[in-house]
Amino acid sequence: MKYDVSGIGSPLLDLSLEVEEKLLQDLSLKKGSMKLVDLDQAQDILKIISGNSGSSKTYDIQKTPGGSVANVLAGVSALGGKSVLLGKIGFDEYGKIYHAETKKAGTVCKLSKHKDLDTGHAITFITPDGERTFATYLGASLHLNINDIDEDAIKSSKILHLEGFTLEDDKLRETIKHAIEIAQHNNTQVSIDLSDSELVKRNIDYLKFFVDKYVNIVFANENEAQAFTGKGEDKALEEIYKRCDLAIVKLGGRGSLIKDHQNIYKISVHNSSFINSNGAGDMYAAGVLYGLANGMPLEKAGNLASYVASLVVAKDGARVNEDLSHLPWGR
Repeated sequence: MKYDVSGIGSPLLDLSLEVEEKLLQDLSLKKGSMKLVDLDQAQDILKIISGNSGSSKTYDIQKTPGGSVANVLAGVSALGGKSVLLGKIGFDEYGKIYHAETKKAGTVCKLSKHKDLDTGHAITFITPDGERTFATYLGASLHLNINDIDEDAIKSSKILHLEGFTLEDDKLRETIKHAIEIAQHNNTQVSIDLSDSELVKRNIDYLKFFVDKYVNIVFANENEAQAFTGKGEDKALEEIYKRCDLAIVKLGGRGSLIKDHQNIYKISVHNSSFINSNGAGDMYAAGVLYGLANGMPLEKAGNLASYVASLVVAKDGARVNEDLSHLPWGR
């Protein structure tokens, strides 16, 4: 196989800035939440924070490629693996930045372009306590269609990784099902992160059907696992495993649980300094998927995942932008 992990996700450029809480109130944003906005709303917010709407204050905006699947693939690449991203961007400056920075992170880009819509972006407001609040414009990312799917990328991958966010739109569901059919016909395993507990609640029946029929590996944090099963973490792990081959429940600062057909592994956290939890789950998934793709024993892959997650919580940003291939867990 040419790639360890391929992924289909929402290519969103993160526009991050440090703000005071009053700005959130002025923009009618609930602290700690994610609000979907249209292009006009996104542009109005950008005018305000860039000082182009009469505001006396401007903010330093950091532009970095984001999206859960893209973060996972960047982690796989940092560990020395080979990854490829499928998604849709626009013919705009944000799209150029996203494509260039994704390649720089070591991920192969198979990104199609929408001729009319802008690249999706997540305006990320960071308050002094480290809490993040998002105003997200999905843009071109919502319009990935069957013709945009690079079949060879999936055929040439050991694992195809997905995010739950792509299963809320009916048209995207059809695109994802097409990609999975390619995977299943070529012995490519299918992995999914359930993404968000509220999303799980909104789509519970479809998600259960989807996991039962298509998925080999499920990642969920404790809230998502509870929303998916209605049970606490231990029983939730068992219930998820009944629907797939490998179940992983992430417990934040308490570690994680992994179940396969033989064992339940309790993975401890690796102690580190803490700045924020942004990206920890994605780096954890990167460690597990890299380990599986390279034949690691499952417990070893879990410990690798825990370690690389500890690296990202000790820094700003959602990724570890360094070469991790030297780690003792490597090939």
